[in-house]
Amino acid sequence: MVEMNNVAFVFPGQGAQYIGMGRDFYENFLEARTVFEKANHILNFNLTRLCFKGSEEELKKTLNSQIAIFTVSIACYEVVKKEFDFCPMIVGGLSLGEYTALVVAQSISFEEGLILVKKRAEFMEESCRERLGGMVSIIGLSLEEVEEICRQEKGEVANLNSPGQIVVSSGLEKIEAITDLVKQKKGKAIVLKTNGGFHSSLMNSAAEKLKRELKKREILPAKIPIVSNFSADLKTSPGAIKKNLANQINQCTRWQDCVRLMINKGVNTFLEIGPGKVLTRLLPRIDSSVKGYSVEDMKSLEKLKRE
Repeated sequence: MVEMNNVAFVFPGQGAQYIGMGRDFYENFLEARTVFEKANHILNFNLTRLCFKGSEEELKKTLNSQIAIFTVSIACYEVVKKEFDFCPMIVGGLSLGEYTALVVAQSISFEEGLILVKKRAEFMEESCRERLGGMVSIIGLSLEEVEEICRQEKGEVANLNSPGQIVVSSGLEKIEAITDLVKQKKGKAIVLKTNGGFHSSLMNSAAEKLKRELKKREILPAKIPIVSNFSADLKTSPGAIKKNLANQINQCTRWQDCVRLMINKGVNTFLEIGPGKVLTRLLPRIDSSVKGYSVEDMKSLEKLKRE
């Protein structure tokens, strides 16, 4: 089995969802089943059914996808904790995934985290209705080229995911013009399946509401350092964590810088826990010298055991 001494646990964000996620572990591990049952009870809603048998259209809605990904990621983490003796030196997550990281770092409980994620998603949906927006993933252009496109079409850099992959948010009326400019510059533009322009000023009202909500919530000092999407540095104090969570929602996430920071701190192995393999696939583009693994189902679990 692979040795993980200098390991970071990282958790996926919105967009990683798919029908059937978490089902393998639900059927094979009591620990995972318990997480789903807690979520069903807290939400007064059959989240298990949505994840396993729902429609893609329902699951991709901001509220549904965020609470589902968060719950599945925690269920997967409980399985990893049971099956392996890994102790992460740092935890982090892309956007929504930062909330999962907070639970793993024992800064908030799963129950508190789920309620907070639900509030966050509701605030984001409200912002989406107030200001219609969208997101475009741009591949093959430099940051300078993308920033020039944003200046021309009033877009905003929303995600710095890896070298050569940048996501832009804008008003819905500007999406087509942005994709046209990307193609003119010989880049590739992919319009993402979101219902808003996340991590941009289009989410300003959501950020203000979340800031007020966070003031009411008790967040404990993190027992494991958490890397912040917003500041791309390590935080453990409750005040700094709250500030970064509020800033993250309407400003650019810097995942590329987060990964590089973790590597500079000594991390040589990344374990992505939760649905999908988005973060694992980004890793070689950021630094090919480090290892990346993912755990989301029985197949990936057994593969990790064989490594």
